[in-house]
Amino acid sequence: MDLGQTRRPYEMGYQGCFTFPLSPEELWADVEHFDRFERWWGWLRDVEAEGSGLRTGTVLRAVVVPPLSYRLRVRIELVHCRRADRIDATVDGDLRGRARLEIRPTEGGSRVRIGWRLEMRKPSMRSAARVAYPLLRWGHDHVVARAVDGYLRHLREDPAW
Repeated sequence: MDLGQTRRPYEMGYQGCFTFPLSPEELWADVEHFDRFERWWGWLRDVEAEGSGLRTGTVLRAVVVPPLSYRLRVRIELVHCRRADRIDATVDGDLRGRARLEIRPTEGGSRVRIGWRLEMRKPSMRSAARVAYPLLRWGHDHVVARAVDGYLRHLREDPAW
């Protein structure tokens, strides 16, 4: 998964690995509840899905609201899904690029590797990236950390888990 490498100042790359206390099948089934995304992730708004579940061809639209004063409209198309194993996606809108999620079983749960390489498309963000890339990187990394924390909080607070 070599999606984290970036070549231009207006690209944002990321690679990360996280462990969750659910089997790959349980994790997959839980994340298919798109209607819960905004509750799990306070930085995500206006989530809409075309298609049901994590399946090839499903399209998600949403607004990402990082801790900085901008909003990003994104369209995420799941271009390849292998249940409880892997998702390859394309991202379009204010960001454009590719993303991948891989799930592997571990002792007592799942290890999730994620990665993406996204190009900032909004002219204002491209300009900001030239002079304030560290600030944009901080906003990006803050959203990723909040995403993981939000999902783990959901797992702790939901009596089903």
